[in-house]
Amino acid sequence: MKTLAVRLYGKDDLRLEEFDLPSMGEDEILAEVVSDSICMSSYKAAKQGTDHKRVPQDIDKNPTIIGHEFCGRILKVGRKWSKSFKAGQKFSIQPALNYKGSLGAPGYSYRYIGGDATHIIIPNEVMECSCLLEYTGKGYFPASLSEPMSCLIGAFKASYHTRPGSYTHHMGIVEGGNMAMLASAGPMGLGAIDYALHADRKPARLIVTDIDKERMKRAENLFPSEEAGKEGIELVFINTKDMEEVEDRLLSLTGDQGYDDVFVFAPVKAVVESADRILGRNGCLNFFAGPTNPDFRAELNFYNVHYNSTHIVGTSGGNTDDMIDALKLMSAGQINPSTMITHIGGLNAVIDTTLNLPKIPGGKKLIYTHIDLELTAISNFEEKGKTEPLFKELAEIASSHNGLWSAEAERLLLSNAPKLEA
Repeated sequence: MKTLAVRLYGKDDLRLEEFDLPSMGEDEILAEVVSDSICMSSYKAAKQGTDHKRVPQDIDKNPTIIGHEFCGRILKVGRKWSKSFKAGQKFSIQPALNYKGSLGAPGYSYRYIGGDATHIIIPNEVMECSCLLEYTGKGYFPASLSEPMSCLIGAFKASYHTRPGSYTHHMGIVEGGNMAMLASAGPMGLGAIDYALHADRKPARLIVTDIDKERMKRAENLFPSEEAGKEGIELVFINTKDMEEVEDRLLSLTGDQGYDDVFVFAPVKAVVESADRILGRNGCLNFFAGPTNPDFRAELNFYNVHYNSTHIVGTSGGNTDDMIDALKLMSAGQINPSTMITHIGGLNAVIDTTLNLPKIPGGKKLIYTHIDLELTAISNFEEKGKTEPLFKELAEIASSHNGLWSAEAERLLLSNAPKLEA
């Protein structure tokens, strides 16, 4: 079978090509990819090439398919896995296989599996590692966001606290506690707000800060304080851009008790140090932001580490259990990952989008691999709809979903967008 895919040949060398997939083995699965969400990690792989730890050294001769946040449909199952999977099932994949200690991962390391492709061969090790996950929710795109959501879920689980006189680490955020999310009106921050409001374990108070007026406006619109109140949570949004004495303002909201859990969503020294200053007794600073500078540093108050038991934790990615949790929450409608999405496009848009990702404003960029469509912001649907009937309909659907992407919009797009030709 032929496939059309974006492959990595070296630093800044991505190519959209048609080629033949090998015959499927008895321990493999043939699948169709429908959607892929472009991740900053793909940008890093494209920029670093063979310097990236997950990218093989011979990509100039054996290029790999990029994209690791994808969802699709199983077409054919090899005999070994015929009792576990069946044709027609929707799936997502946990890319961090850790197969026999290897860093190899779909979207970085494999020639015939990756998210930016029309068809793929899922190798045996994906199933061996229990990383092929069924998705039963509406549409396809939510499962493309199960990987980034799993990173957030993992971070929430990794936060920990002790109790006076005990050396036991109690994992997870403090239920009914004070939580702050700093610099958190970006796509991952929005996903974290959604999870904090709708997970089984919730804070009593959630403070969200950022310095971007438009992002904060969008966050407040997506998560009204009144709706949070129905979940038993006091939700407060604060733009700290021109605010003096930020820490005093944040601490005053807790009666000067401080915060049990503080999440940092930007690798900025001042933000990390601000997070440290607002921690309460036994408070956990969760550094979620992934810095690109390997020498990134910030100061911490070690007096408070000693006398107030403040501490810090960080995670890089979620595990398979976290991804299963994300898929369950999405399928049940408890969380809505569409809050992360600001752009859609076809497979033809992958190369430019990936190589220029840091320069493109907004949140997650969602790719549909079988269509021909330039990267388009959801906020531009109405303008494009003045001359293009498809976007007129998409704009109307988005308007009915609070400006968000939806399974309804996905169905319309897949049925009417131009198909990509090799």
